[in-house]
Amino acid sequence: MLKQTPLNQTHRDMGARMVDFGGWDMPVNYGSQIEEHHQVRRAAGMFDVCHMLVVDVTGSGIRAFLQYLLANNVDKLKEPGKALYSCMLNPSGGVIDDLIVYFMREDWFRIVVNAGTADKDVAWMEQQRAARAPQLTIRPRRDLAMIAVQGPQAREKVWQAIPAARAVTESLKPFQAAEFAQYFIGRTGYTGEDGFEVMLPVAEAAGLWKTLNTLGVAPIGLGARDTLRLEAGMNLYGQDMGEDVNPLEAGLAWTVELTSPRDFIGKQALLAKPVKMQMLGLVLLDKGVLRGHQKVATSHGAGEITSGSFSPTLNQSIAFARLPLEVAVGDVVQVEIRDKLLNAKVVKPPFARNGKALI
Repeated sequence: MLKQTPLNQTHRDMGARMVDFGGWDMPVNYGSQIEEHHQVRRAAGMFDVCHMLVVDVTGSGIRAFLQYLLANNVDKLKEPGKALYSCMLNPSGGVIDDLIVYFMREDWFRIVVNAGTADKDVAWMEQQRAARAPQLTIRPRRDLAMIAVQGPQAREKVWQAIPAARAVTESLKPFQAAEFAQYFIGRTGYTGEDGFEVMLPVAEAAGLWKTLNTLGVAPIGLGARDTLRLEAGMNLYGQDMGEDVNPLEAGLAWTVELTSPRDFIGKQALLAKPVKMQMLGLVLLDKGVLRGHQKVATSHGAGEITSGSFSPTLNQSIAFARLPLEVAVGDVVQVEIRDKLLNAKVVKPPFARNGKALI
């Protein structure tokens, strides 16, 4: 039986088309996926992200524990509420998951992990905690729901729905969060637009969703979420990276801090493994649609598309592709689509952000 978020019945009442998404019953769209996409780029949309898991780590010595657990360096987190994007690696350097970690206090860090990897992530964290920091407590927070509100009007809509939020969140910079009353609000998202991710008690989720909707915030399904994140140059776990993929070859080198003397799980494997591939963007020049797993032919060897779709903002087909290191931005490569080789231009993501095409 599929897992359900606290908003499941609300989605059905709003006419959502539901699908199996990694074992969760989730809305893929509420009508037109392209209209939902444009709604987020031009105004404001809201996403049910309750299937993702909030994990609180509490106790003494968390910073040292996370320095070893994560590939990015939590020493970058100096101010309470500041967030950091990182990968959590296995000993061979593969990506167990990508996540966001918030520093709240030296004895409290909050981590948000992906839905499909949540159980695996918590088990891995517990294994490392038991071995290195038994004084810590790792607490999955299934009592919390999460709603993402994204778009140029998103913050204003949240302030209308939660008037008290303005005073504590108006000064937040991107990748910062604030806690007040029953809310934890981060200026984060997965669309390339401004907005908030709101964590709140499960029992309050449907009420906030309905209030936002009455204020003109449209519900957005997984379909538009995927095209928005692809345009914004954001990886999807299980497609663009995974346990068999080196983050340095998945466009995630910026999330791996190798310069400090600290050790972390997977570091030695990364240092020992020469990088042979890179992640770049493709824009299809011929007619067709780019999709994951399509083969890419270049003058320097073969590559493969990891994520591909039609871009509503660019009105073209776009993709991420893992390509040989010698391939350069501006090159034209060939993608195998239905036994034909179609031309595509190599570009550097992102393709679109903040309502504008960048390619």
